[in-house]
Amino acid sequence: MLSSTIHKKVMLSLLLAGSVLSSCRKLVEIGPPTTQVGLDQAFAAEATATSAVLGIYNTSAIRDLLFPLAELPGLSANELQNNVSSPSYDEFKTNNIAVTNGLANTTLWGYSYTTIAQANAMMEGIGRSTTLSPAVKNQLLGETKVWRAFIYGYLVNMFGDVPMPLKDDPLSNATLPRTAASQVWAQIITDLTEAQGLLTDAYPATLRTRINRQTANALLARAYLYQKDWAKAEAAANAVINSGIYSLNKDLNTTFGNTSNEVIWQLATLTGISTYTTNRDANGGSYAAAPGSIPAVTLTDTLYNSLESGDKRKTSWVAATDIGGQNYKVITKYKMRVLATGATMGNEFNVMLRLAEQYLIRAEARAQLGNLTGAMEDVNTIRDKAGLPGLDNSITPANLLLAIEKERKAELFGEWGHRWFDLKRTPAISGGGKTRADEVIGGMRPATWTSTDVLYPIPDAQRVANPALTQNPGYNN
Repeated sequence: MLSSTIHKKVMLSLLLAGSVLSSCRKLVEIGPPTTQVGLDQAFAAEATATSAVLGIYNTSAIRDLLFPLAELPGLSANELQNNVSSPSYDEFKTNNIAVTNGLANTTLWGYSYTTIAQANAMMEGIGRSTTLSPAVKNQLLGETKVWRAFIYGYLVNMFGDVPMPLKDDPLSNATLPRTAASQVWAQIITDLTEAQGLLTDAYPATLRTRINRQTANALLARAYLYQKDWAKAEAAANAVINSGIYSLNKDLNTTFGNTSNEVIWQLATLTGISTYTTNRDANGGSYAAAPGSIPAVTLTDTLYNSLESGDKRKTSWVAATDIGGQNYKVITKYKMRVLATGATMGNEFNVMLRLAEQYLIRAEARAQLGNLTGAMEDVNTIRDKAGLPGLDNSITPANLLLAIEKERKAELFGEWGHRWFDLKRTPAISGGGKTRADEVIGGMRPATWTSTDVLYPIPDAQRVANPALTQNPGYNN
């Protein structure tokens, strides 16, 4: 439980950030000359500059984007199921997404680009400032670069080639064509590498609610893994694991607490209750519900049944619950959905990055580099935490990679769309230019699956607004 002093600091910081950013947005909407004046004023002093950048952490766009980035790819991967039928959600569940899907347009695309626009504006304001100290400028610029890289990572994973605005120029940005995915990935790596040099290991806020150097390293490890740059993926994950800052939680019930030493980066909430467990209508999503009520989103039986007998994650992070005569696999990684009687603050935020992923990244990179012993050590570290025995030493390289895929599925379910992105990026066992998504999801949903479903459609509303945008293969133009 947070102390009242820390609670007040978190509340004040977030409220100040929101008010400053709101003020900046009003100036931005008036026009280019006033925009520059507004940003220059915001970045004239350390307090207002910091508050402006903190606004990225607490905008409505980010709050409304957090859960859908886990939920919608989770539906696509048959990892999650939505328990209230809705055409927009069902299209993700059947991998049959219409170009008019409102969730793809407003949430995944719209909120993502809102955040990128804010990051670009903040970067320009920081760059023009002549009054901020070098240390403050470096910290704030590093944070905005990580934010931009984080969002672009999701856009390129979901949509492939996407527009890539890098400047605060709304008129020009509105008509940008799509940039090749390879170039977007290169920019993600550039932003994170530059952030790595700007940031330090010290967290500038309590409870790891702001970005530090290891946040950049953790995202770099993921980016290199997705780009199959195995040596650099291993090195970046090494940097995080060997930093001495983090450790794995043996008590799985505390992994997602806001004082967990496994957390690399988390977003604060004003209540101390995660967006993942608060009311769906109010905050965009929910893995929890009032007793006797059906949660909006639960784990599929397919994924639940793939978890091994004796796996602590199956008992600590899932609650098989009968409601109305039907069994639901409720995700319980986050434990709180309401405050305890008399409490003013909960003890869970929104976990963005945690250490376990880094061990699994390093395991996969090592396996691809032929270091099977090192790869097995990393996998077994995660399995030991889950109460499972180590892998058989006689395992073949191909089966080791499948074991790592399975371990990622068991460890990261319900988090940030990992399962969907893993299936998309991994070659099929059968080869032939296919992906694991073709084998796994295609096998589950043969009536609706096609290989082009690995990318979501470019929203039709965006193509109407910007005729320079082309459509992904497999969708009606």
